[in-house]
Amino acid sequence: MIRLSKLTDYAIVVLSEMARQVGAVHTVTHLAERTGVPAPTVAKLMKAMTPAGLTTSQRGAAGGYALSRPADAISIAEIITALDGPIALTACVDGADSQCGVEQLCPMRGGWEKVNRAIRGALEEVTLADMMAPITFPAPAAATTSTAAQPARPAH
Repeated sequence: MIRLSKLTDYAIVVLSEMARQVGAVHTVTHLAERTGVPAPTVAKLMKAMTPAGLTTSQRGAAGGYALSRPADAISIAEIITALDGPIALTACVDGADSQCGVEQLCPMRGGWEKVNRAIRGALEEVTLADMMAPITFPAPAAATTSTAAQPARPAH
């Protein structure tokens, strides 16, 4: 199963909260209270997000963290990469940290890179703003209760 890390999931929650108040500076304590993510985890997230260019930090009594860009300019791929490293499904794809022992002999190497590019591309298309948008479901089709629309039963 392909699964996001818990830290990445928390990051999307925390960054979404930050995006709700555009331009505001948020403390770790405030973000922890608003999101339910433990303060040490929020601090860890901010330490990863700032060098990645997703947040900015301000020191001092009125200090804290702010988004460096609007939510519609931050992709989910950027968040994942900031916390988990390059998006790579197997060891042989571009950007993977480890090396595969049979990489040179593997007939699937090129195939996995195609899958990796497709997933990375899809994640680059989804923004933080997209994740914050309310989900809307289509209204159920109205059931017809008219007897005229029902076929007649044959007599036995």
